Amino acid sequence: MEGTIFAPSLEGMKHVKSEQGEMLAKPFLDVCKLILPVIDKFGAAMALVKSDIGGNVSRLQAKYESNPSQFKFLYSMVQVEVETKTAKASSSCTNGLLWLTRAMDFLVELFRNLLAHPDWTMSQACSDSYGKTLKKWHGWLASSSFTVAMKLAPDRKKFMDVIGGSGDVNADMEKFCTNFSPLLEENHKFLAGVGLDDLKAS
Repeated sequence: MEGTIFAPSLEGMKHVKSEQGEMLAKPFLDVCKLILPVIDKFGAAMALVKSDIGGNVSRLQAKYESNPSQFKFLYSMVQVEVETKTAKASSSCTNGLLWLTRAMDFLVELFRNLLAHPDWTMSQACSDSYGKTLKKWHGWLASSSFTVAMKLAPDRKKFMDVIGGSGDVNADMEKFCTNFSPLLEENHKFLAGVGLDDLKAS
């Protein structure tokens, strides 16, 4: 593999904003999809996260494809739902974007932990990231499933070797966190602006 497993998503991030600085729907969703191979390498521990991300990307992508010119910008999907008062529905694109952003927050935090704490096991890094990101939004059921799944986290060294490919995995991981965090932050700000950043799971 040329470079690390992060290389395609790092390349994709360069195209997420329009010249006016607006978040473009398809390139943003593409970056989220490009990170799925990294999640695959976690195996069973990340099955929940992967299906969550995959499902939300598909939902948003279907909306985008229903009218690419109307939904060229990511937030236009939310604006339409806010206007029609359907944003809080569990199957809404607003909900999809919110949970997609939260799952990505978790991954960024996890990668940061792996960089900052070389002595931590993968399970430790996962649990800490979960506590800082998704946990407060999850109900009891999701939280317990997650806690069980974290125990299945792979061996850290093996994982790093697998995702490293022929590149500098730490440098790329750091770049991913640095470049992706502001985009996630922007999603939260936008969602908070329409009063929809604090929806919880049942």
